[in-house]
Amino acid sequence: MKAINLKEKYAEFKAQWHPHEIAVVDNMRVLLAKIQGEFVWHAHENEDELFQVTKGTMYMQFRDKTVEVNEGEVIVVPKGVEHNPMTKNNEEVHILLFEKCTTAHTGSVHDEKTQTDYPKI
Repeated sequence: MKAINLKEKYAEFKAQWHPHEIAVVDNMRVLLAKIQGEFVWHAHENEDELFQVTKGTMYMQFRDKTVEVNEGEVIVVPKGVEHNPMTKNNEEVHILLFEKCTTAHTGSVHDEKTQTDYPKI
């Protein structure tokens, strides 16, 4: 049991769209990621996801709308809802995610950005 310094953890990696695990709470992973540009349209049939923006502005695209998520804000994507996170103007955005340990990075979609290993930092 110790405090986790998010700024120090973000400094440990450069890869974008590659979540890194900083903790596990029951059966939930706490992940950090750096994102830039557009991700992949996907859904998680059995899991919700919580995104918190810790630096910058993320735009969560849904098929019927786009939600702007600013630094210090969170958004929950309910299970089964197709979504695609993105950033604008070449901005690198830092996010913190909470998701079940069983959550596949891009759901059933397989893309070059899909990750299957989340390094522990």
